[in-house]
Amino acid sequence: MIKYAVNLIKNTFHPLQVSETAHVEQDQLVLVRTEKGEEVAKVFVVNSCIAKAWEKNMPEAVPLVRVLGQRDKEALEELKIAEEEAFKTCKRLVAEHNLTMNLVQAKYTFDKRKITFYYTAPERVDFRGLLKDLTQVFKRVRIDLRHIGVRDETSLLAGNGLCGRPFCCCTFLRKFDSINIKLAKDQGMPITPGKISGTCGRLLCCLNYEYKNYIDAAKDMPPIGSGVMTPEGLGRVCSLHFLNNEISVKTEDGKIKNYKKNEIEMVDGDVNIEIDIQDTAASVYQEQSDYNVDIKQLEDDRNSSTGNL
Repeated sequence: MIKYAVNLIKNTFHPLQVSETAHVEQDQLVLVRTEKGEEVAKVFVVNSCIAKAWEKNMPEAVPLVRVLGQRDKEALEELKIAEEEAFKTCKRLVAEHNLTMNLVQAKYTFDKRKITFYYTAPERVDFRGLLKDLTQVFKRVRIDLRHIGVRDETSLLAGNGLCGRPFCCCTFLRKFDSINIKLAKDQGMPITPGKISGTCGRLLCCLNYEYKNYIDAAKDMPPIGSGVMTPEGLGRVCSLHFLNNEISVKTEDGKIKNYKKNEIEMVDGDVNIEIDIQDTAASVYQEQSDYNVDIKQLEDDRNSSTGNL
C-alpha cells in the first residue's frame, strides 16, 4: 500500500519509495532521484482512497535519497538564485542570436550537473549557435534545451483560471484532449476570446468536461428557429437554456417567454414570426463572421502540448 507521494514538475504526483529505516512526514522537503537527476520535492501523505485508485494505474514511483537537512535547504535557496541568473543569461543570448523562441524557465537538478531551459516557439528553431555559447557559460554542466507547447508552458508556470481555481493542467489534468469552437457554441457560450480561452491562448480545457451533458440535454429540444405551439399560441424558438431545461419562444404578439420542454410542441411548416438571432443567446450557434475573433488561433492545438516536461 502506498503511504507517501511527491509532486514533481507540472504537479504530477508519484509514489515515494521509502526504506524501512527512513522516516518522512507530511510537507517535508526530500531529495528524490528521477530520470532528470536528483530533485527536491515535498512529501504528501496518501490517504487510502487515493492509494486504492493508484493500484489500478500506478504512476511511476521515485526513490527517496534523503530528507533535506539545513545545509540542503541553504543549497536549495542558492540553487533558485542560480536558476534566475541562468534564465537571464540564456534570455540575453537568445536575443543576441535573434531567435524566435520564448524562454519559459531554467531548472537545475539539485547536484547542478544538468540545467534544462524550457522554451516555446511557433516553428522549429536552429539553436546550435545558442547552445555553443551556453556551453561556454555553463561549463561542466549538461545543457538541455527543451521545446514545449503553450499549454505545457501554462501548466509549468501555474496560476488561476477564470473560475478562480488553480489551472486544471497543473493540478489534475494529464492529457490535453482536442478542443474546437463547436464545444463552446453547443454550450451557448459567447464567442469572445476572454470568455472561452485560457492563459495559454487556446480554448479552455474545461469546455470538454460537461459537453456530453449539454448534448444529452439538447436531444429533446427543438432547433433554434423552429416553429412550436405554446400555451399562448404559435411561436418560434429563440434560444435554448440547457441548465434549467427551458426554451425561449417568441410568440405572434412579439413577446418572448420561457417554457419547459413539456409545455410546447413542434409544428410542421413555417411560422411567420421574425426573430433577431443577434438579440438572443442563439447567436453563438451562428457563423461568427461578425465577430473579430481569430477562431483558428484559439483552436490551433498543433504542438500546444509536447509532453516534454
